Amino acid sequence: MTDVYTITLKNCAFFARHGVYAEEEFLGQRFFVDAELEVAAGNALENDDIGGTVDYGIAFKVIEETVMSSRRFLIEALALAIAKELCQRFGQIRRAKIAVRKPSAPVPGILDYVQVSVEHFN
Repeated sequence: MTDVYTITLKNCAFFARHGVYAEEEFLGQRFFVDAELEVAAGNALENDDIGGTVDYGIAFKVIEETVMSSRRFLIEALALAIAKELCQRFGQIRRAKIAVRKPSAPVPGILDYVQVSVEHFN
């Protein structure tokens, strides 16, 4: 059995223009992303080798580029795109669970945020 470990990036914050409504594209808003990455250890942990693991600085950049690259109507689609990009960039990732939070969701009520989570298996 292959050893696995988890890398978590929590509350990555971005200002972007995702959403269904024209006002969301025009005004933009904050989005928060959590990434939970299940990684196959290989020899990276035994050898203390950054090259054999997921560099979380690069992982953050992948998340940022995906969030900022193009508008999506659904935060579900955004979460899946992030998961797929991370898995494509890092072959060691076995599972990417991505949560996207939208604090200023246009909902007729009072709430802290809307959150969607997706899991993608590599």
